[in-house]
Amino acid sequence: MKKMIIASTSTVHGSGYLEYLLPTLKDFFTEVKTILFIPYARPGGISYDDYTKVVEKAFQKINIDVQGIHQFTKPKEAIQNAEGIFTGGGNTFELVNQLYKKEVLSSLKEVLEAGTPYLGTSAGSNICGITMMNTNDMPIVYPPSFTTLGCIPFNINAHYLDPIEGSTHMGETRATRIKEYHVFNEIPVLGLREGSWLEVKRNTIILKGNYTARLFQPNKNPVELESGREVLV
Repeated sequence: MKKMIIASTSTVHGSGYLEYLLPTLKDFFTEVKTILFIPYARPGGISYDDYTKVVEKAFQKINIDVQGIHQFTKPKEAIQNAEGIFTGGGNTFELVNQLYKKEVLSSLKEVLEAGTPYLGTSAGSNICGITMMNTNDMPIVYPPSFTTLGCIPFNINAHYLDPIEGSTHMGETRATRIKEYHVFNEIPVLGLREGSWLEVKRNTIILKGNYTARLFQPNKNPVELESGREVLV
């Protein structure tokens, strides 16, 4: 029953907020009149109200209204009654912290498994995996658990970056970090590049967009997945 778009980013270089995804979202949310927006990740520390206004402006272009979950006194009921849901990017630690604090993580999983259309970008995509442990974000708060929705059978590394040829940077690459992760963990990780997204229908997961994605599994060489290909782990 799942119907999800799990995107690496909300904004690609040279375009406005969600602009590159709007044609896809227009079809995806074709029966949705109002989106429930979850602004808990707060990119740059933006307020919930200001973040919701950014999202409202984008969805106005495809004639969909937006309500922030923070506007409801009973967020669990808001999730249960939502026509469609969008969780935006920002800090994954704070996003997960608030989902636990508000006691809505299990309700969110239930409605997504039942078929409520869902869009996630960046942090909102990180939470779709089994855990949030492959986020790139700083741990600015300490959530009760790293366990997230588990709507897909792997973790997401959003904004995945390849090593820059000729760079003198001495820090670890994303690939190195993920390799370190797999010393202690078995969950596969998908490096999702900017401008790419996953389309989930029931249990089928298809890579979309103009770029490949890189699939990391423990004790195996990374594999490049072509756009249009089903992601199998």
